[in-house]
Amino acid sequence: MIAAATVLTELFLSCGALLGLLTLQNVLIRRDGWDPINRRFLFGIRVTMMLFAGRVLIIVTGGEWFRIFVLMGAALIPLAVLLLTEGLLRRHAPPLIKAFVAGGAIVFGLSAFWYSQNIDPPRLIALLVFQILSFCLAGWLILTRDRASLSMSENTTVTRLGWSLILFIPMAFGDFMLIYIDLPIQFSALGVLILCWLAIGLGRAHLGHRATLMNLVVMVTAAVGVGIMIGFFGALGRDGTLLCIAAIMTTLFLVAIFNDARTLRSEEQSMGLLRHLAEAETDDPLAFLRDLQSHPLVEGAVVISEDNLASLQEETLAEVFAAAPVLRRSDPPQLGPLADDHITYLFDRYSATHILLAAAAPRILIALSMPSLSASPQAELELQVVQRMAALMAERS
Repeated sequence: MIAAATVLTELFLSCGALLGLLTLQNVLIRRDGWDPINRRFLFGIRVTMMLFAGRVLIIVTGGEWFRIFVLMGAALIPLAVLLLTEGLLRRHAPPLIKAFVAGGAIVFGLSAFWYSQNIDPPRLIALLVFQILSFCLAGWLILTRDRASLSMSENTTVTRLGWSLILFIPMAFGDFMLIYIDLPIQFSALGVLILCWLAIGLGRAHLGHRATLMNLVVMVTAAVGVGIMIGFFGALGRDGTLLCIAAIMTTLFLVAIFNDARTLRSEEQSMGLLRHLAEAETDDPLAFLRDLQSHPLVEGAVVISEDNLASLQEETLAEVFAAAPVLRRSDPPQLGPLADDHITYLFDRYSATHILLAAAAPRILIALSMPSLSASPQAELELQVVQRMAALMAERS
């Protein structure tokens, strides 16, 4: 039973790594597939995909000759890491490091076609040493980088790459020394999934670097805790518990990857008011406001001209909108009974939740109804920006 579970878990982890890599590849291509850094990253992604595709094919078909893909991918991963590190640091690695990594990739890449029983385990041990040394050299380049020459976002990206390398070193060791240290499966797929999640998270910089690392710790801790609990109650033993932890962690990170990729896609395609503002093709405030009326967030907004405000006192309206250019039903300014009457009248007359001052002379207002569930802090900020833009257009016209 444990043997069958081991094979299925190994297949699940390899397929999960492939799905994570495919998702990250799609994100990079959608953002800018021809960007120099993205091209280097895509090379590394495709090399790693070749490795895990080889593992899947070996498990599914039983064909040992698919090890060529596994060994070829393992030989090229250090080269991909060095190329990406150079691109992110915007400087070349020392010639000796380049020669070592490129030479090793060529030698071990060619050795992948040498299918013989007597070449292993010496070849696997040499390949493991090559990978670990390459990762350590890339890590050294990251640690000794000139932080002042890179932007904050570039430093964050490099730091996440460094954390991924720290994870890859023990996982690579575990993969190659699987038999000798008595592990049930190869765990490197988990390192790949973590790398994919961290890389996709770079597109959501507002989450913050520390928050992302804390989320990583929470997910890993949760997977380990739940896996240990299941193993204990199910009396699964050490191997069964490790299989549970691996399966749970793979599931958690796949869900996180898909969710972050979907959220990033939604943010890129957002129909936010800021996008409407940026894409406006007119300097006429009235034309700008008419276009705004069809926006999904404020669909049905009413433009209130000065003629519609004839029954209200101009001085009181000026006082109200000087205090709150974006007037909210939920948080009106406290300016006295007369101002309160004017505010109540406007909200009741137009069944509005927000009223924006679009122009002061002649006075033009926008009344709109935004459901409370749609009134997020971002949407409130967007309304303030739109109000300010419309007011500036009116001043210039």
